[in-house]
Amino acid sequence: MPGAKKALTYKRVLLKLSGEALLGEKSFGIDRDFTDYLATEIGGVHRLGLEIGIVVGGGNIFRGVSDNASGMDRVSADHMGMLATVINALALQDALERAGVFTRVLSAIEMREVAEPFIRRRAIRHMEKGRVAIFAAGTGNPYFSTDTAAALRAMEVKAEIILKATKVDGIYDDDPTKNPMAKKISSITYLEVLQQGLRVMDSTAISLCMDNHLPIIVYDLKRKGNLRRIVQGEKIGTLVKE
Repeated sequence: MPGAKKALTYKRVLLKLSGEALLGEKSFGIDRDFTDYLATEIGGVHRLGLEIGIVVGGGNIFRGVSDNASGMDRVSADHMGMLATVINALALQDALERAGVFTRVLSAIEMREVAEPFIRRRAIRHMEKGRVAIFAAGTGNPYFSTDTAAALRAMEVKAEIILKATKVDGIYDDDPTKNPMAKKISSITYLEVLQQGLRVMDSTAISLCMDNHLPIIVYDLKRKGNLRRIVQGEKIGTLVKE
């Protein structure tokens, strides 16, 4: 039928956003224009019937392993990073709800005044009821990145795939911002990512995905419509699988 909606390839996905993604054109903090763009992209696929969970980092505000945290106790620094992810989750929730998308923030660190505690069955129920679930505060434990939190939450809510949104259009054999001859890789195995030390997600997250057969697509966040194209089955970015 002319004008018919293209079928979705996935029913439920986990979207991983870095904290830096919320920077937009700024050098620190949150770019409201860019969070509004993100809300438009996410809202567009949500209205197609896709169930979405989101894990957002905190690197735009504070990163536990950054130079800013040098000399600090690692556990204290990581807890500060987790709180930064809650700020980002609330900003993204605000943008999504202004775009007409019902949203819930679920935090691994309990703070009932601003977010629900993460309870697996409640998170799944939110998604089944058509709400976007934003998972904040990482895993709630120090020494684990938000990449690992994304892998963990994806498996807990039975997502079919992790969509890792980045500033480049996939995985390259070298840093494309420094080496113009770097070649894009369309598909790669988990083991190759680990062996080659490619900075897709950290090794704990990749290993977790490998052990549980959870595929990852790395794609360009800033190209409008990419998210919709991926969930409708187009080959965008780089696929990491067995």
